[in-house]
Amino acid sequence: MSTSTQIAPKQAPQQNQSLKPLLEVAPVEFAEKFSRTPFLIRHRLTDHPLFAIDRLLELAKSLPEGCLEYNAGQLPVNCDPSLTPLNGLSAEETIERIATCKSWMAIKYVENDPEYRDLLHRCLGEIAPHSEPIVPGMTQAQGFIFVTSPGSVTPYHIDPEHNFLLQIRGAKHIHLYDGNDRTLLDEVHLERFYSDEHRNLKLHDARIDDGWKFDLQPGMGLHFPVTYPHWVQNQDEVSVSFSITFRTPDLDRRRALYQINHQLRKRGWTPPPVGDHRLRDTLAYTLFRIRRKLLGTAKSDCSRSCNGM
Repeated sequence: MSTSTQIAPKQAPQQNQSLKPLLEVAPVEFAEKFSRTPFLIRHRLTDHPLFAIDRLLELAKSLPEGCLEYNAGQLPVNCDPSLTPLNGLSAEETIERIATCKSWMAIKYVENDPEYRDLLHRCLGEIAPHSEPIVPGMTQAQGFIFVTSPGSVTPYHIDPEHNFLLQIRGAKHIHLYDGNDRTLLDEVHLERFYSDEHRNLKLHDARIDDGWKFDLQPGMGLHFPVTYPHWVQNQDEVSVSFSITFRTPDLDRRRALYQINHQLRKRGWTPPPVGDHRLRDTLAYTLFRIRRKLLGTAKSDCSRSCNGM
């Protein structure tokens, strides 16, 4: 089953001009902040039937097991993924009891369902006119739905995609940190992450109040720049959130360069940080692409799927 959808503005589904936009984006703010700093948008999805609990239960039953991730929700900000406790329930029971079972659940790659794929494409079709002048080549559209119990915590971590988190139901406190601050997120962390180690990181207590804090209410959306560390705490109600994500060619380059540096470091070298030497980065990425082509490795190996990271 394919879990990665190619989408670009000229290929995106044509928007019905009689339909009201699903998203409200401030063009000037988007141009100034996209992929640099977090910012809020608004959306009109709070009453959409695809986010009703019964429909989400139906969706979960229809997807492969690898598209469902769920565990106990009462977690610390710093959490070793190998020690994350399970909740003792099935995926279906987790959704049905989400108000009381103290759990966290992610329904991943929802674009495998045609109705959710259409909604994802419609949303990204509204993002593309703003993002293309900044980072052209929108591709690999993927959607994630988070269904979480009151008070649940999503531990401190990073993600590899351009991401807008749309809050559908309930509310969340979002703690988001500068991904360019190498005292928080150093080159070794990024090398390991892009070499398929787990997304969870450790946040020191002295830094927990740094960064941005957002109180995300229904109807609001938040832009997460790529690999900006964050952790999330639900407020006092069940939360449903829709994460609309995509990649661009520059992210394939970024991943490749960090993978190269990871291999060099394992061999005892101390590679320069990605971005410090443009010519070196260009040469390294060119050689990486040639090797990948000779070995027949698909470019899509940089995308996540229902089979894991």
